[in-house]
Amino acid sequence: MRGWSAVPAGGGGPLAEVGDSPRTDLAVEAVERPHRVEGIDVEEGHEGEVAVTRVRVRSDEAERVVGKPRGTYVTLDAPGLLRRDTMVQEQVARALARELGALLPLDADSHVFVVGLGNWNATPDALGPRVVGEILVTRHLADQVPENLAGQVRRVSALAPGVLGLTGIETGEIIRGIVARIKPDAVVVVDALASRSVERLGRTIQVADSGIQPGSGVGNHRSGIDAQTIGVPVVAVGVPTVVHAATIAADTIDLLAAELDGQPAYAGLRLLHGDDKRQLIARVLAPAVGDLMVTPKEIDLLLDDLSSVVAAGVNAALHPKVAAQESLL
Repeated sequence: MRGWSAVPAGGGGPLAEVGDSPRTDLAVEAVERPHRVEGIDVEEGHEGEVAVTRVRVRSDEAERVVGKPRGTYVTLDAPGLLRRDTMVQEQVARALARELGALLPLDADSHVFVVGLGNWNATPDALGPRVVGEILVTRHLADQVPENLAGQVRRVSALAPGVLGLTGIETGEIIRGIVARIKPDAVVVVDALASRSVERLGRTIQVADSGIQPGSGVGNHRSGIDAQTIGVPVVAVGVPTVVHAATIAADTIDLLAAELDGQPAYAGLRLLHGDDKRQLIARVLAPAVGDLMVTPKEIDLLLDDLSSVVAAGVNAALHPKVAAQESLL
């Protein structure tokens, strides 16, 4: 069952509620805090067990406040992924395939280059390389496809280039060099993301046609991978696997302030905002652990499932006759 609605933005114009949420890679989270900005469209709906949210960033002001470049950001959220529910996994894979297909400018003869970003030696950052390991690559078989499969299997190549600390080469440099050589029609990049909500870890997938900046969620600012830097359309697929400890601490302070509202002994909590709150949290975290990232203890199992779900969706989007549920088997 599918149902859609535009999120009320107050005033009837193209306004959205957005705010200062720098510690997230998810556009849907960047528009949750109260701040009205023109040039953002938000649309919500459900498809079975999957909640779908589309955020469109359309203006310079929206880019500045949200901290995301112009483009369309589609979020698929399914709590059933945490239960390892195979029916939900298939629904998410099919939804991902459909959203990818809508954002990728492809025809039957298109060549797509799939890139798995991340460090395969660090489990929370290994989503990209694991997905690449399950991609149906066919570029080397282009001249051997039977006539009855013509137009049903696209040319697909794939690579997990590693990270700067392993190769000594910027990921963007590797991708630009390969794109210049093999000349794909589009690039799909897959990466692990950072969320500002513990609840979204391992159950949310974001698809964006604005590309990606590797390492942005954990503070490693690398050159962007997008249509401007690569030269062909880039669609990014990401799953949040980590959250900043500082974000958890800030949310805890906010919850305490709300729960203890009216008690004089805790009145000072309500006065902690912005820099004051950040400085307090930094005094606790910085001396011992610095910019600590947190990941679920069952991240190994989650990543096994998520990599299969994402790979199934990508395969089904790139190869018209490949069913998402079959890719999961």
